[in-house]
Amino acid sequence: MTQTDRIFRTLSWIVALGCVVFLMLPIFITVAASFSASPVYTLPPPEWSLRWYASLERRSGLWDAVVLSLNLAFVSTLISLVLGTLASIAVTRGNFRGREAIATFAVSPLMMPGLVVGVALLQFFREIGLRDAYVSLLLGHIVITLPFVMRTLLASMAQFDFSMIDAARTLGLSYPKAILKVLVPSLAPAYLTSGLFAFLASMDNYPISIFLTDARNKTLPIKMLQYLEEQPDPSLAAMSSGLILLAILVLVFGARTVGLNRMIQG
Repeated sequence: MTQTDRIFRTLSWIVALGCVVFLMLPIFITVAASFSASPVYTLPPPEWSLRWYASLERRSGLWDAVVLSLNLAFVSTLISLVLGTLASIAVTRGNFRGREAIATFAVSPLMMPGLVVGVALLQFFREIGLRDAYVSLLLGHIVITLPFVMRTLLASMAQFDFSMIDAARTLGLSYPKAILKVLVPSLAPAYLTSGLFAFLASMDNYPISIFLTDARNKTLPIKMLQYLEEQPDPSLAAMSSGLILLAILVLVFGARTVGLNRMIQG
């Protein structure tokens, strides 16, 4: 290795380390602030305490928002897995014009600003007369979770041998049962990976949910914004730390069951 190569490698490591610090520092600051005893955001904390975690129990409407967010995330992810499976099979196995356009359209919400998608959904639901906030939120969350499922399943199904489905059907299984008993187990890592990322995307979503909530149905990110306007104390950092912990648990679970490399590739 020449001197130039050594210098270039050293610079590459310095830049990479700088990027990691830049991205992770806000997370560390948020977690540190959540353990502060001070009623304002001060670093370093004058004293370490769990008071802001204990105060979450007294926050009005917080647990209703948590339950609603978990419900939306679970239901929308489940529906997206079913719809994503059917759509991916159609795109992969179908022989019709516009397959690539359908695949691109299905993942297009990932390429568009969330505020644009939120405004479009709000206008669309108003035009069709949909006033129910929960149904609107559920449909909106399906729109943002389906692309994660489609992107992963399309890549996995491109390598799947569909002759196994035909063989299962010759043995007496119907097409839906062949999908459940052959395709789903074979692509279990893809389903797990896409489901985990879809769940997190739904839990953390703000730009779409803000247009579809009402006074009785507020997701956790929207409720946190309300708290920020009313009483911006470090309890918000405690809530954020909870979401960070959820993301870490999902990554650890995925790494243990699927493997971190396959999750990133998915």
